[in-house]
Amino acid sequence: MKTLSEFIDFNPSVALEKGCDYSFIGMERIQSGIRYVQSKECRAFTGGGARFLHEDTLFARITPCLENGKIAQFVAEPGICGFGSTEFFVLRAKRGISDPSFVYYLAQTDEVQSTAIQSMVGASGRQRADINSLKTFAFALPALDKQQEIGKILSYYDDLIETNRRRIALLEESARLLYREWFVKLRFPGHESAKWQDGLPEGWCFVPLTVVAKVNRACLSVKSAPDIIQYIDISSVETGVIRETAEISFAEAPGRARRLVQNGDIIWSCVRPNRKSFALMLEPDENTVVSTGFAVLSTRTIPFSYLYLATTSDEFASFLSNRATGAAYPAVTAKDFEAAEVLIPSAEVLKDFHERCEPSLCLKHNLLKQNIALAKARDELLPKLMSGAIRI
Repeated sequence: MKTLSEFIDFNPSVALEKGCDYSFIGMERIQSGIRYVQSKECRAFTGGGARFLHEDTLFARITPCLENGKIAQFVAEPGICGFGSTEFFVLRAKRGISDPSFVYYLAQTDEVQSTAIQSMVGASGRQRADINSLKTFAFALPALDKQQEIGKILSYYDDLIETNRRRIALLEESARLLYREWFVKLRFPGHESAKWQDGLPEGWCFVPLTVVAKVNRACLSVKSAPDIIQYIDISSVETGVIRETAEISFAEAPGRARRLVQNGDIIWSCVRPNRKSFALMLEPDENTVVSTGFAVLSTRTIPFSYLYLATTSDEFASFLSNRATGAAYPAVTAKDFEAAEVLIPSAEVLKDFHERCEPSLCLKHNLLKQNIALAKARDELLPKLMSGAIRI
């Protein structure tokens, strides 16, 4: 048995110059269950914050980020330095003793995370883990070649997930670019010969959202509720993505588990709409239920692809953000959605647009399902490899 400090460097020193720009990682960039985190911005280093290098593991030390599994591996060009939130522990493999991938996956085990959680001290809501609890944690460290093999096996799943994530982002982007080209810039097929009236093609018009969609179509009643539901909470949804669905008994479900959804519905978080927590529901199970913290938009007369892209555009998100009320938790209501107006093109253009976008949205949905299955398989394999239940 070895303590973690014998094969992991905690918060190792990284030489950064004040005033110089370096890759920056904020806590919000870390996503539970997603291994890799890359910087999307550079900031001037002011002297504070965690410092790290390529392949270092970033481990959230503050509540509720630690309990939510905010742990990731920083990836950059070798030699690139980064810094970030003061609320990270940085874990680095010791050369010749431990493997960077193995260190990351060890940090993902329930045993390591629970040790950190149990060490938390401080005021309620701002509790932080004690780094010494991790440094003194004892673990049966396998030989370096075994660590590398374990890391390679588990990396296979995360690399596939990352490849799918890139494809998902490209599919979403291509659909949004097409939407903007046709319905914002109004360069749709045949626009050169179209007749125009009041700045719009003839036959096009703006209508209240309620004309083409129903807001919060149906709610689950206690009497008709199934024994088991597939529940989606606000925390499970990011921009365009449902990260997880919880299978729970209705008897144990929170009281907000009430909104029913069907194929083609759009769910939109009413809280902090500027965060753009929305998703398209494709092929949901019959017992899928979402939180009442969502507004559920169901199409009446237009293709779901158009409704999804129109009601999740930057313009629509800005409309909601401007109507949000509340200082601590700015939120909108169903009435705010109902007050929105959407552009309705001709039936011919809508049909053409749907035929082009639906395959991309369906492929995106299938890739998201693949990622959920890959993550589940990885998470089931992880403790068995780490404990030696499966020998390499």
